[in-house]
Amino acid sequence: MMSITSIFLQILQLVLLIALAPLLMGWVNQNRSWLSNKTGSGIFQPYHNLHKLFLKESVLAKNASFLFRAVPYVYFSAMCLIAAIIPVLCDKLALSAIADVIALIGLFGLARILLALAAMDVVTAFGSMGARREMLIAFLAEPALLMVFFNAALINQSTSLTIIVEKTLTEPFHINPSIVFATVAFLMVLLAENARIPVDNPSTHLELTMIHEAMVLEYSGRHLALIEWSSQLKLLNYFVIAIALFCPWGIVSTLTPSTLLISLLSCLFKLIILSSALVIFETLSTKFRLFRAPEFLTIAFILAIFGVLTQLTSIG
Repeated sequence: MMSITSIFLQILQLVLLIALAPLLMGWVNQNRSWLSNKTGSGIFQPYHNLHKLFLKESVLAKNASFLFRAVPYVYFSAMCLIAAIIPVLCDKLALSAIADVIALIGLFGLARILLALAAMDVVTAFGSMGARREMLIAFLAEPALLMVFFNAALINQSTSLTIIVEKTLTEPFHINPSIVFATVAFLMVLLAENARIPVDNPSTHLELTMIHEAMVLEYSGRHLALIEWSSQLKLLNYFVIAIALFCPWGIVSTLTPSTLLISLLSCLFKLIILSSALVIFETLSTKFRLFRAPEFLTIAFILAIFGVLTQLTSIG
């Protein structure tokens, strides 16, 4: 039975992740500017952008249906639900029981499909092009992500992310070859799913290269603000999933102020490390041509399969 404390901490975790998502994106953008020998606009710029968009009027196409209007809210809600069920600070929260990796894939897939449908809803060339490209990426990224989760499920005999975290924390630390394969595959999927270099460039508006940006060109005002905020929260969700799967040390089971403070500081430190590594990789990499993206994700899928086969061999 859920206690008042677990419900309060669940709400606190959700609010914290929603509030930190723009800051994480600001940190990533600022570090990219520094590594490119530029001043940058500051780590709080995403908050200013969201505030400005929320104050603007939403302009809709005449042929926009109810789906086009509703998708930003559903997309944001899906990202919030994902953020709520991932064990970030503690594994004894109110929604711990539904923290299943299959549910995570389903929520990510639902958000992606709805956004692609909304992009095609107003029948524009850019929107349809972006939706087709997004589905091409998803067609290859989702199987790789599924194999990564199956790898963790085989090791811990459960698809529950909470149980995976608990077993990893209680068992002695050792380097598992299958986890190495799964980690590399997951990081490759992270880049593709969040429109990062080398698969996509989040800062470009060139029609020949953009994928995610092409789907949201028809949005404005609060609708665009919700989509931008959702994209920032999606990147944060992938980061905390990576922490829960591969580096959960710091996530606590005892609900006391001191342990939660340690857990929060540990989570922030890991997020800084992951985001800094992302920035360094993007700075040293170049964007692929669109038709090389399937090769990139095929490699991720093969690595994830290698991880599963390695784990099955060790079990046998």
